[in-house]
Amino acid sequence: MLFPTLGFAVFFLIVFCGHWLLLRWQKMAWKIFILAASWLFYSFWNWRFLGLLILYTVVNYYLSVASFRSGDPPKRRWVVLAIVFNLLLLGIFKYYGFFVVSAYQVCHALGVPCPLPLIFIALPIGISFFSFQAMSYMVDVHRGIIQPAQSLLDFAIYKAFFPQLVAGPIIRAAHYLPQFYDIEKVNRIDVGRAATLILGGLFKKMVIASYLAGNLVDPVFGKSDAFHGLDILLGIYGYAVQIYCDFSGYSDIAIGVAQLLGFNFPENFNMPYMATSCREFWHRWHISFSTWLRDYLFFSLYSLPLGGLRFSAARNYVSIFITFLLGGLWHGAAWTFVMWGALHSVYLAGEAILEGLLIRLRGGRPLPDGPWIRCGQRLLVFHLICVSYVFFRSPSFTEGGLLMWRIVGSWSTTLLTLPVALALVVGFLTQFMDGTRLTPVWNGFNRLPAVAQGFLVALVLTFILAIGPQGVSPFIYFQF
Repeated sequence: MLFPTLGFAVFFLIVFCGHWLLLRWQKMAWKIFILAASWLFYSFWNWRFLGLLILYTVVNYYLSVASFRSGDPPKRRWVVLAIVFNLLLLGIFKYYGFFVVSAYQVCHALGVPCPLPLIFIALPIGISFFSFQAMSYMVDVHRGIIQPAQSLLDFAIYKAFFPQLVAGPIIRAAHYLPQFYDIEKVNRIDVGRAATLILGGLFKKMVIASYLAGNLVDPVFGKSDAFHGLDILLGIYGYAVQIYCDFSGYSDIAIGVAQLLGFNFPENFNMPYMATSCREFWHRWHISFSTWLRDYLFFSLYSLPLGGLRFSAARNYVSIFITFLLGGLWHGAAWTFVMWGALHSVYLAGEAILEGLLIRLRGGRPLPDGPWIRCGQRLLVFHLICVSYVFFRSPSFTEGGLLMWRIVGSWSTTLLTLPVALALVVGFLTQFMDGTRLTPVWNGFNRLPAVAQGFLVALVLTFILAIGPQGVSPFIYFQF
């Protein structure tokens, strides 16, 4: 069930009414209703995988309780067991075929048979997100940041809460559970923020991302040998705008839907293409994922011996490299995603080395700053990100390399039209909708009478449906 569909609109209308009616009447009935609605939402994709979500829920809940009640040495064992369980299921469903195919290629090159059977395993939608969510929950319980949920039912609702179940944001229990237990105290919904996020997300997805996909990105990446250098460059720029509008649009809708139910989720994007460094980019892009990598993977790696590395700089670079290799692999079972992660690790490490070298050359003085310097930095960072997107989007290294090579060819164009140029510019500018920059719009909307609010929402929805392409494609991050 996709967010921008009539089916979801009907589903959410029923959930919204049932949510607020039951919450004021009977808390237990409300909990059962929300869990049933969330499981129903997930079952629309493939009801057979609902059992897998329930298995994740039951195992992680009881392991967290066992960890919380045990002493220090046993506590660590329960956490390790939980992480192994989550990674094992994730590995089987998402990476088994990838590693077996890779093993076959290696064995074929060596002239030996491969003992592993090749089995096709369907990928459960959202498994990466709820696996990461479960692991962060276990680690936070182990670290004493949170206590386990008060009941299996409460934890099941946290795991399955439908706005963030399929493609995030990755909401941590430390942020969600306190709101969950005090939800009946909510007496005012910030309708303005919710409406702005949902309508903005629909515009990003249904108009910008969908149009660029069909008229620029898919043609270039699908048949690059049919296009010349300028078209290919535009296609790469188009994918940068498309993936931002697609994924930030999903996040905005998810956050807005949760807001209508009384939950306040943190922002997941904050003008990422305005970053002046690759480090800053990762503070602005898919924030729930980047902070997860930092808090649960990078810091853990940095604290390990790592082969006896004694210097903090070397440990830092090795930790960055491993973190982004695994972060790339998290996006998909393909070496192109590993390449994407490797490029970002090189960017971050190279940036830190170059910055330190320049400061030493300047005798310890800070680097020069100014509007033109920051503009140049933004251009450089954006193009480095675009290079990584070539491999992220391409089906193979060969295709990605050929795509980059063809940029230097003839610069004639057949894809650059006024609508394409307008979609690129408007899509890039939608970044200024991130964060709290539209607070005056939210507040103005909240001051309107209910009838005027409804009319305004209907007007914007009509506009989106009128100018957007026909049909709704799945969100890009559903495949991860």
